[in-house]
Amino acid sequence: MRDRFLKISEKIISVVPQATDLAAEIDASAEIEFRPLLMDAALHGLRLDRAVALLVPEFSRNYLQQIIESGGVTLNGRVVAKPAIRVKAGDQGLIELRPTPQCQAFKAEPPELDIVYQDPHLLVLNKPAGLVVHPAPGHWSGTLMNRLLGFDAQAFNLPRAGIVHRLDKDTSGLMVVARTRSAMDALVQAIAARRVKRQYLALAHRPWQGASMRLVDAPVGRDSAQRLRMAVVDLSVHPGKTAQTDFECIANAAQGCLVWCSLQTGRTHQIRVHLASIGHPLVADLLYGGTLVADMRRQALHATRLSFAHPITGTALSFECPPPPDLAQALAYWGLAYNGRCS
Repeated sequence: MRDRFLKISEKIISVVPQATDLAAEIDASAEIEFRPLLMDAALHGLRLDRAVALLVPEFSRNYLQQIIESGGVTLNGRVVAKPAIRVKAGDQGLIELRPTPQCQAFKAEPPELDIVYQDPHLLVLNKPAGLVVHPAPGHWSGTLMNRLLGFDAQAFNLPRAGIVHRLDKDTSGLMVVARTRSAMDALVQAIAARRVKRQYLALAHRPWQGASMRLVDAPVGRDSAQRLRMAVVDLSVHPGKTAQTDFECIANAAQGCLVWCSLQTGRTHQIRVHLASIGHPLVADLLYGGTLVADMRRQALHATRLSFAHPITGTALSFECPPPPDLAQALAYWGLAYNGRCS
């Protein structure tokens, strides 16, 4: 892609009088980048902002509209400040890109990855607590996506660098990531069809009461009183989505319980919300009523088992990852242990 842009840039310099001066400015200032624009037949008739968004995909369309409106785009030697104008095949120009935090989302970073399994089609990773999966406001860099881009150049060709599901920042454990588009499409379909089994260990407050196994079938939506939280909601009153989690208590203590959690759906904060709703907030999950225990300083939730059919070969794959040190220490503090059993 970069070679293509360099070739286009050479063509533009011969057409746009200002291009030579602008090229010199690129070297003079690391804070501004001038990117060549060449409208091919596939872009003919599109709005300028739409065409530019396709040529410079690492920036949001909203941001590119602002660049256009501020006079940051030249087309055929003239400044064009209207995002809605239609481009024609053969139009050539430059766009002046000013750095934004968002552009960090598409930068490769050192691939510090705990790889459990890999082949040409996919990776299975053990994500540490504290690592953000997707770039978002406040976390445009230093994410799992940045590390995946540093690990494999072909990840630049995949939406979200091949990420097909996510874990909360402070949840640790297993994730599968696609390395090819065919594998990604198949994994997305498998997750939607609930053919990917994701199981978690949760350390929760208060001893478990009643039957050891319990299904919580309760819709989850945004908490109307506190927008940072999710909550069990009444769908006739509040927006939300159906959510089901199977729970099994596998060890009990005077202070709390160790619970095996199997997702039937994958809603935001689903396990955390469902456990809190039945009186067992996760240890150290301050957002949902948990308190700190021992050295546990993040929600005590770990994706311990992941199983699915290989998206290309169909081979049955299953992976298990033991609790990380902070969770193991919290278990020991309450006299609990995990023996690796799986429902």
